[in-house]
Amino acid sequence: MAPQLGRVASRYGITVMANGGFDSLTDKYNFANELADESRPTEVLHVGDHDPSGAYIFLALAEDVTAFAEHVGGDVTFTRLAVTLEQIKRYRLPTAPPKPTDKRAFRGQTCQAEALPPDVLAEILRKAITDRLDQRAFDRVLRQERRVRRAVLKRLR
Repeated sequence: MAPQLGRVASRYGITVMANGGFDSLTDKYNFANELADESRPTEVLHVGDHDPSGAYIFLALAEDVTAFAEHVGGDVTFTRLAVTLEQIKRYRLPTAPPKPTDKRAFRGQTCQAEALPPDVLAEILRKAITDRLDQRAFDRVLRQERRVRRAVLKRLR
């Protein structure tokens, strides 16, 4: 799923990361330091399963990284993009009961992120990005990049 989301996000200069990279508090601390180095507020957009594990991963990641970022002078927020209850209803996604072996608190049916059709998930991410984007500033940066690219290519000839 990360490569698919990466194709959408890369157009905007946004990095997609798979959650497997945050297996320890050290990983979360290092991520918080990277975000703090950006010297501007950062919003992390999260896609995950609607189940006890997905909810726990999102909450633990948001809580730990936010606390670490604040400690090192960063400003980070987390937003859950998918899978939400509203999306389960809207797209009539398949659900299943929580695993009986998972004792974490969770109400209702579960749903895997992969249940969202790829085009729908891509559009959810694209809309989340463009809703947060200053389009005029983005277009200015793209024009500047094209000018610089032309100047570099001209010098290489």
